[in-house]
Amino acid sequence: MKNKLSLFLIVVLLIVLAGCGTDDKSAVTENQSSNDTQQSSSEVTDAIENEKKLETDGKIISTTVAITEITNELELDLVGIPTTYKGLPERYKGLPEVGLAMNPDMEIIKSLKPTDVLTVTTLTSYVEDTFTETDTPATYLDFESVEGMYEGIQYLGEKYNREEHAEKLVKAFEEKLAEIEAKIEDQESPRVLILLGVPGSYLVATEKSYVGDLVRRAGGVNAMTETDVEYMSANTETLQQADADIILRMAHGMPEEVVDMFNKEFKENTIWRHFKAVKNDRVYDLEEELFGTTANLAAAEALEELMKILYE
Repeated sequence: MKNKLSLFLIVVLLIVLAGCGTDDKSAVTENQSSNDTQQSSSEVTDAIENEKKLETDGKIISTTVAITEITNELELDLVGIPTTYKGLPERYKGLPEVGLAMNPDMEIIKSLKPTDVLTVTTLTSYVEDTFTETDTPATYLDFESVEGMYEGIQYLGEKYNREEHAEKLVKAFEEKLAEIEAKIEDQESPRVLILLGVPGSYLVATEKSYVGDLVRRAGGVNAMTETDVEYMSANTETLQQADADIILRMAHGMPEEVVDMFNKEFKENTIWRHFKAVKNDRVYDLEEELFGTTANLAAAEALEELMKILYE
């Protein structure tokens, strides 16, 4: 009797253990199935969100020509574009104009209800207070150099799910610029004075400015050693002491008027006659379409032109 009872208890214990094992296995299977379902659901959700992001990037306004050309390459739609006499991509034809980059029309901008207004860091002091006071969402892109433009393109690519577009654009630029820069490895570096003219006056561009960056990439040495600012004022005596081999004159705003201003200044102010660059007839007016105040998609073409000037 005692043996039968022991056998009975053993059988019951085996059944219970078997049941527990089955329950544990079932639990693992159910958990795994649940995890797989959650992961699959998450992947589908991410895919839908990414697709939605591609279709609706928000309501973006571009306030500069350089940025507008880049958003076009990234295939980004805009709801507002800058007011300019320059041609803009066909993609944005007929869109509302929001005024000049330095002084945008906030009434128009607010009416468009933007989710992002794109501008550049060089205009921060002109527009930041206005954007802040009106609660306007703004992104400041650093286009003070070619490298800064690369970073700006990549930032927009990441922000608006255009990473592949951005990578392709930057890579093409890097290859082209590297090819150009390789041509001047053995050239002697000329000293270059860069003047930025605006109607009625002019400033001196340092290496920190965009065109200053291009001159550096082309192998030139900026005649002004100041590097804390992009542009600075200087009297003609100081400029003469810089002993530049070449003078580059940039026109900003009203090109024809600025060129006339420069010609009058160089003719009537006799001190210019004593500049080495003037004596050697090495004074050049840069074409505004190629040489803007901020980096832009014409950078490679501008560098090619600059090399012809520096090493003619």
